[in-house]
Amino acid sequence: MPTPTPSRWGAPAGATAYLLWGLIPLYISALAPAGAVEIVAHRVLWSLGLCLLLLAVTRSFGAVAAIVADRRALGMLALAAALIAVNWVTYVLAVSTHHTADAALGYFINPIVTSVLAVAVLRERLVRSQQVALGLTVVAVLVIAVGYGRVPWLALVLAFSFGLYGLIKNRVGTQVGALPGLTVETAVLAPVSLIYLVVLAVTGVGAFGGPGEVAGPVWFGLLLALSGPITAIPLLLFATAARRLPLATMASLQYIAPIMQLGVAVLVMHEPMPAARWIGFGLVWVALVVITIDGVRRHRRQPVVTTEPGAPAA
Repeated sequence: MPTPTPSRWGAPAGATAYLLWGLIPLYISALAPAGAVEIVAHRVLWSLGLCLLLLAVTRSFGAVAAIVADRRALGMLALAAALIAVNWVTYVLAVSTHHTADAALGYFINPIVTSVLAVAVLRERLVRSQQVALGLTVVAVLVIAVGYGRVPWLALVLAFSFGLYGLIKNRVGTQVGALPGLTVETAVLAPVSLIYLVVLAVTGVGAFGGPGEVAGPVWFGLLLALSGPITAIPLLLFATAARRLPLATMASLQYIAPIMQLGVAVLVMHEPMPAARWIGFGLVWVALVVITIDGVRRHRRQPVVTTEPGAPAA
């Protein structure tokens, strides 16, 4: 399978996706009255609705039909759907139980997982700056983990589930467009999500439109409905970047989200921040500086590719 060809839209799309993910804790904390699984079920259904609308506007249903007819692509996207569901539930659980810093740790570890997968599975070569940054990040994660005094299970599940998800999206990205791919992923999860929400509504314990005391006001229902674009837009941007960038480059961009999430955890949610976390945070910033400087240098030497086979029109 060929390595994705870089283009002018790869890095901006990836960076924007991670910037939006960095702000997600603020949105999830507003949905605290709903449980983690209920929030994820809404994310699935509203995202699917948005994807279907975009497919209708762009007249791209044929691309979805092509994926369904391709058993290999369909199987890989079904696996991707399972991984992103695990990631979503774990992340929502972490934020809603005031472990946003743990979630940030997971996404600090995630670039390490991604880089290891790039080398072990895809045989990508890490340049010297990425090796230095990877080493610094390993030290940072060890310092933070030791400071916990326990195994950070939430962080590890987040790191490995999204690392594997990114690997699958990278492998199918050259053949599957961002929007059709996300449509298939959410469609795979939709039946279970719908059944779960129906059960909540019938039993009167749902936070959206149910007859029981848990049902929230109109604004809360609107917040849940917004989970569609809030979920789908970053994923579409991520899929767009994964089609155009080497996996090791995606690993470099992934530092954006955890830095923002850790900032939200400390400055907004006032979660405790022991010295070990600050030391690890500083090491990651050093790694970021190394990657950024090298990335700018290599970008200046590399010709810009404006189009690629199979890429959607910009």
